[in-house]
Amino acid sequence: MSALLSIEGLNAHHGQLPAVRNVSLQVHTSDVLALVGANGAGKTTLLRTLAGAHRASSGTVRWEGVDITRLPAHQRVAEGLALVPEGRRLFAGMTVRENLLVARAAGRRGQWSFDTVLDAFPQLAPKLNARAGELSGGQQQAVAIGRALMTNPRVLLLDEVSLGLSPLAVQGVYDALRGVVGQGTTLVLVEQDLQRVQAVASRIVCMLEGSVVADAPADQLTRAQITAFYFGAQRPEAAPGSHATGNADGEAANHAIHFHPAHKEAA
Repeated sequence: MSALLSIEGLNAHHGQLPAVRNVSLQVHTSDVLALVGANGAGKTTLLRTLAGAHRASSGTVRWEGVDITRLPAHQRVAEGLALVPEGRRLFAGMTVRENLLVARAAGRRGQWSFDTVLDAFPQLAPKLNARAGELSGGQQQAVAIGRALMTNPRVLLLDEVSLGLSPLAVQGVYDALRGVVGQGTTLVLVEQDLQRVQAVASRIVCMLEGSVVADAPADQLTRAQITAFYFGAQRPEAAPGSHATGNADGEAANHAIHFHPAHKEAA
């Protein structure tokens, strides 16, 4: 199956400092791909670079095989790639209704409409005329996700959707996201809650110092392995549970977990 979103040798910087180092990934239709790693691992920069909100230094981003590396963010939205940024970035002085409707013109036609977004987030229905800045954190996150859905994305990029929310609000957000996935939307999410990640993700990608150090089906990584990669304590060549076996040439082959050497040098 060909990739919906393909990233090859991607590098991105903050000034002179490398933030994303030689990242290569493929995202397929119906994936729920979770990016995990410590603060500063490059997860948010990677997500923003995919969305066109941060400029790639080098490498390639392809959408259904077409190079979109230099495509502006608004054109990526029109193609079906939408970002829910960390901190939500709502128009605080505008109503919930206005925040949702403002996104409609930027996207493409599809199944998501004002009514279907309210079906996914029924808690917003009585708040339509309230200003976004007056809402609770969980309600604001629902508006942020709903606004992105109004563009009818094929891939939804979500950055730290649980950050600062109560456990009850987080559960509500993830319950709604399961419905979004059920409607055929692909998710790429940054999440710090490893228990939550293992419950919702189909694939887990671990990042360290801007590089991908592991990429595996979620059910092939243990909590201990993820934590070790998270803090850089796990060496790929010695990873337990990697199912390494010898091939005909006597070389080790990892069948379930793809390990990547960390790139320490500046890109």
